[in-house]
Amino acid sequence: MEAFVFVFVVLVLCGCAAGKECTNIPTQSHTLRYQLLTSKNGRLEEKAMSHFHLTPTDESEWADLLPRKLLTEQHQHDWAVMYKNIKNMGVFKSPEGFLKEVPLQDVRLHEDSIHGIAQQTNLEYLLMLDVDSLIWSFRKTAGLSTPGTPYGGWEAPDVELRGHFVGHYLSASALMWAITQNDTLKQKMSYLVAGLSDCQKKIGTGYLSAFPSELFDRFEAIQEVWAPYYTIHKILAGLLDQHTFAGNPQALKMVTWMVDYFYNRVQTVITKYTLNRHYESLNEETGGMNDVLYKLYIITGDSKHLLLAHLFDKPCFLGLLAVQANDIADFHANTHIPVVVGSQMRYEITGDPLYQQIGTFFMDLVNSSHSYATGGTSVSEFWSDPKRMADTLKTTENEESCTTYNMLKVSRHLFKWTKEVSYADYYERALTNGVLSIQRGTDPGVMIYMLPLGLGVSKAKTYHSWGTPFDSFWCCYGTGIESFSKLGDSIYFEEEGKDPTLYIIQYISSSFNWKSGKVLLNQTVDPVASWDPYLRVAFTFSPFENTLTTNSTLNFRLPTWTHLDGAKGILNAETLSLPSPGNYLSITRQWSGSDKLTLQLPLTVRTEAIKDDRPEYASVQAILYGPYLLAGHTTGVDWDLKAGANNSDWITPIPASYNSQLVSFSQDFENSTFILANSNQSLAMQKLPLSGTDLALQATFRLVVLNESSSKFSTLADANGKSVMLEPFDFPGMNVVNQGADKPLLIIDSSHGGTSSVFLVVPGLDGRNETISLESQSYNGCYVYSGMSSIAGVKLSCKSGSDASFNQATSFVAQKGLSQYNPISFVAKGANRNFLLEPLFSFRDEHYTVYFNIQG
Repeated sequence: MEAFVFVFVVLVLCGCAAGKECTNIPTQSHTLRYQLLTSKNGRLEEKAMSHFHLTPTDESEWADLLPRKLLTEQHQHDWAVMYKNIKNMGVFKSPEGFLKEVPLQDVRLHEDSIHGIAQQTNLEYLLMLDVDSLIWSFRKTAGLSTPGTPYGGWEAPDVELRGHFVGHYLSASALMWAITQNDTLKQKMSYLVAGLSDCQKKIGTGYLSAFPSELFDRFEAIQEVWAPYYTIHKILAGLLDQHTFAGNPQALKMVTWMVDYFYNRVQTVITKYTLNRHYESLNEETGGMNDVLYKLYIITGDSKHLLLAHLFDKPCFLGLLAVQANDIADFHANTHIPVVVGSQMRYEITGDPLYQQIGTFFMDLVNSSHSYATGGTSVSEFWSDPKRMADTLKTTENEESCTTYNMLKVSRHLFKWTKEVSYADYYERALTNGVLSIQRGTDPGVMIYMLPLGLGVSKAKTYHSWGTPFDSFWCCYGTGIESFSKLGDSIYFEEEGKDPTLYIIQYISSSFNWKSGKVLLNQTVDPVASWDPYLRVAFTFSPFENTLTTNSTLNFRLPTWTHLDGAKGILNAETLSLPSPGNYLSITRQWSGSDKLTLQLPLTVRTEAIKDDRPEYASVQAILYGPYLLAGHTTGVDWDLKAGANNSDWITPIPASYNSQLVSFSQDFENSTFILANSNQSLAMQKLPLSGTDLALQATFRLVVLNESSSKFSTLADANGKSVMLEPFDFPGMNVVNQGADKPLLIIDSSHGGTSSVFLVVPGLDGRNETISLESQSYNGCYVYSGMSSIAGVKLSCKSGSDASFNQATSFVAQKGLSQYNPISFVAKGANRNFLLEPLFSFRDEHYTVYFNIQG
């Protein structure tokens, strides 16, 4: 083994000074590729790398790939000797003891849970898409008739990456069908596979793509082209998922025919030129070709599939990881993470420990030097300098969604190998903050490319902004529909052994039909709230009928973010002894229908410094509540917080009762509805905004009732006749104040308000039952007055006589607030203002800040 590693390192490091050429140089993002393609401007430079490393398993296949035409006899001899030496070192044994994935079709998410709602939103999108539009370019390429209309964006007929989303759709629909058994989706994906099969048969060579094979001619000639193998990987992976998860035998035949075609193409390149020339072409992005080919080999056992998988490993990049070089800055992140995922599959198949070490080191490297508090990575699609993450907050192009999708795969492999809680914790963090955050509420087909993490950013105001259902189809749309289709795939893992053993590593409301344990397990997670600092999970059990129950073991993850003080585990009436966080609560018994297990895990607020080792950035920190990353509602540059000795000194939960106190004030004027809103800390009338926007926040106020034993009221009518203060939703701790008659109303710190911040709620002066007016307590007969114009500022105006226009301008329809507090909401004390903090995944179009300057 040591000799093998030595050979590997020598081969990889020859010419390592040119290491940055081991990428798609010039390194260009997908965004730039699309710009160049659509603008018909710009050229890709032609640079390459001459590193190689290969350990095939079949000598005849190796000989077929020898570049005999261009090698001298001596070179051929040396080549053969090297192969013989590697082969004679012995065949690694496939490792044992890994945890097993449970069948996705045996898992069901609870429909009313966060994850269940996200899954349903994605299902609605998958059902919205038209199959004829998806495969329009495939049919065009194959010379078939083209019913329907092609989609736009990256699936448009003139875009070289067209077809990539179709591959993702194949995967997403198979995964979604497995967990939902939706009949309509089954029909759509079966029609899609059949349509693609017709295209492949018409071409007749095994080739299948939405673009002609001429793109591969350019790829092999090291000419400008947009990642054709990237798209082929998506199609292969999608068809393989249709076979694996949807049981479609036609899909597997299509995959093997496609792979035969590309095996012959790669063989021709190496025979005509050299193996080095093939590796030069890999400097163009190839997606997870090695990964899907290793998976295919597991199914077929065909040595050609294993050999071709080896040929899509990227040795110059894996070599850097093999020698544990912290040298991935400026590499295109999502080009290389799938290569690592493929190398992890190589370890699982061959048992070569080098690839185990590569995967482990890579995860440690990204987490220690290149990751955000979300668990995501990359800036403008690339890795930046290690431990210099503060510099990346200057742009909105943070955390490409594709990278999170693939990093979850890396951590999932590592967890299966090791059972380490830290990898399950990472998965939870990235899934909760990096995946759930890319959907726009429950709008089907509206997702983002990049997750901005800087100061005063918004998901709606980046280079890409929110995508659209039928005209975006970015790479992150493809990985997005997959991510939301497999939300149930990493909750439960099985361990083989004498007795059935199950690991429950994610607390997600779901049921699992555990066949080897002969029991239906139901997991219910109570909605998490800031005012109740516990994650509460209940498990119930329904043993299969007419079966003999046996002992089985359940292992429950105790996350590293919790602590034992206040933690509880109760099985029926028995209080269990819990291990320390970072371990598993393990219970072995014959599970019965009367059993109930509850877990209570304390949630704590904590801060986490950005990955930046420069002292001046030590105070740049994110705030987390258990696994939930909190973001502050903010549109400006104010980001200073002053932490106290205890968290309760500077960050406090918002009580559940506050949602009943939220109100918005509207008026109708010239056939439009206007709303009272905070505008630069003064009040103005604005046109009725959409929910989930900054203006919806600014048009929401908390009605603080004074001199009441309980500040909770069931309806807004309960506030009539009461003295109240108005606290802006997005400026907690501040109040609306008046400065006297005919002067604008301002928003200032509540400690400076005095009686000028108190208003009496009275029936609307216009005499309508549905309106109220707000009379100043310090200026009797003076009311909040809109001026009946969206341009004029809102002021305090005093009544003189009977004036219908005055009565109308001082009468507002009080309604439920346009915005509502998330159950996980806090107020953090800032140096100049307080911040409302809520989970990042709850934000839509509002501006927010993730990293604060926290002193103390």
